[in-house]
Amino acid sequence: MNSQQIITLTIPTTIRFGCGAVKELPDYLNKRSLSRPLVVTDPTIAQLPFFKEIVADLERAGISVVVFSDTHKNPVKSDVYKGTEVWDSTDRDSIVGIGGGAALDIARAITLRVHHREDLFKYDDLIGGDVYVTNEVPPFITIPTTSGTGSEVGRSAIIADDETHQKRILFSPKLMAQIVFADPLLTMGLPPHITAATGMDALTHNMEAFLAKNPNPICDGIALEGMYLIAHSLEKAVLDPDENSRSNMLMASMMGAIAFQKGLGVVHSLAHPLSSLLDTHHGLANAVNIPYGMGFNIAGFEDKFKRIAHTLELPKENGESVVQYLFDLNARIGIPRKLREIGVKEEHLDPLADLAVADFAHPNNPKPVSRNDFRILYEQAY
Repeated sequence: MNSQQIITLTIPTTIRFGCGAVKELPDYLNKRSLSRPLVVTDPTIAQLPFFKEIVADLERAGISVVVFSDTHKNPVKSDVYKGTEVWDSTDRDSIVGIGGGAALDIARAITLRVHHREDLFKYDDLIGGDVYVTNEVPPFITIPTTSGTGSEVGRSAIIADDETHQKRILFSPKLMAQIVFADPLLTMGLPPHITAATGMDALTHNMEAFLAKNPNPICDGIALEGMYLIAHSLEKAVLDPDENSRSNMLMASMMGAIAFQKGLGVVHSLAHPLSSLLDTHHGLANAVNIPYGMGFNIAGFEDKFKRIAHTLELPKENGESVVQYLFDLNARIGIPRKLREIGVKEEHLDPLADLAVADFAHPNNPKPVSRNDFRILYEQAY
């Protein structure tokens, strides 16, 4: 890197990591006199035994719990407004987000909105809205239940407009969780197809972060280790899970989220429109697109791909081997090879390309991506 350039490096919050860590939540809240949390999750998790056990543990500790779970699979602005109305009407004093990336993004956005009541998208970081995040926010705790987005250690929430489907980024260091309870046992019950999709999401984060053009050697090292953990754990976690593989994937997921402080790239800009336009699961959208996006990035960045291939312990240390590895890994864990297999139709390709070129992720890609490039990549993946 350029030794004459001054850069800013930040590392996230306190993380309590390990099997059973979530059992520490009631004591943590009581020691801080937080007795009325709003627990934000999604409709599926709200019905699961482990979630009900978390709520029961809180109530046994004398803590009043209100659950908000009326949310969409891909977060939209109205989810945040509904959650804020629950906050207002139930006299809460803290927010606990429990779930995957969607639930945690909604929880983080509600955390912002509690004391920032102008239009939510005024705070969109892409238009400089972070400067308006000036008030304090309520205490915020995160508990991940998937090993994918790593949103639990993030400082931003991605929320889409209900009508236009355009994704916005709400960002501020104030939105970082004060503590993360990362308990691998909460991920043990994930079905194979969710484990596969979220795991490939984590791999995409680590790989795109390593390639992103912004300089951050600390994040580069974290990303490489994250890739290594995933390469040695994802297939096991999908096909024959145990605590070790689940622990490695949860750690690698957080590492990807820490690493992509550098930025993301072309794969995420291919994936985001699939989620907003067709409601495709974000991890699945990344998983299908990552071989094609990585293939696009090879030329001019051969040395970076050589390091990725070395980390993945591939027999040939080049970009083509990385792309083939991604296709092969997807096949082994049940990820479709083509977009047509996940509901994309040919008439979707142009609208998808329009949304992709407007997406916020690809400006940090190591090379520029035009609207025509996106159209070609969608055609290849279709």
